Amino acid sequence: MVHGIICRLDITVILYHEKGYIKMKVLNLYAGIGGNRKLWEDVEVTAVEWVPEIAQIYRDFFPDDEVIETDAHPFLLENFQDYDFIWSSPPCPSHSRARFWSSRGGMYDPIYPDMSLYQEIILLDNYFKGKYCVENTVGYYEPLIKPQVVDRHYYWANFHIKRIKLKNRFNIQHNRIDNFEETIGFDLSPYNNIDKKTVMRNCVDPRLGKHILDCAKNTMQQSLMTVGVKQ
Repeated sequence: MVHGIICRLDITVILYHEKGYIKMKVLNLYAGIGGNRKLWEDVEVTAVEWVPEIAQIYRDFFPDDEVIETDAHPFLLENFQDYDFIWSSPPCPSHSRARFWSSRGGMYDPIYPDMSLYQEIILLDNYFKGKYCVENTVGYYEPLIKPQVVDRHYYWANFHIKRIKLKNRFNIQHNRIDNFEETIGFDLSPYNNIDKKTVMRNCVDPRLGKHILDCAKNTMQQSLMTVGVKQ
């Protein structure tokens, strides 16, 4: 974790220590192809993605990021202290309303909700000194820890996420991908070894990813300004 003061240039937050200006260190877990990361600027990103084909697409889009192909859940436990901001998007199917109602209709067998979601939230909320955001779908059950609800998703964070209304949301229903490239800004046409609809469904809208990181940066800036005033 880097400590210092924050200098604001527009919305950009830059951390400073005795060696000079450095970028915020961000850990992007369950990174997918990087929808949430698309519009981030002035950050040093480590992305963790388990599926090699997806990880390679991420590398193609973000060649300056460090991409690690491993299980994000244990990686978080072993490395969370090395970052200033952490974004985690654990797998959502076991929590989702869509799968629940499909299983009630006989399409799937019932499964246990994956409690690694709450393990990560509790770990970060109690041990992590930076800012974090854990994203997941709105579940079929009452959440065990109260989230913030933004753009029809749950977000657990140790900072306030301002409401945002996104226009021209992409449509992934009925196998439609016609407006995905325009809205999200990714060209998947060179890639034929992936389920593009699933990849799109797993993407966080880049505008929302930027908005949430900006909210975290503003909170960090305000906190350090308060510390400076007290000193």
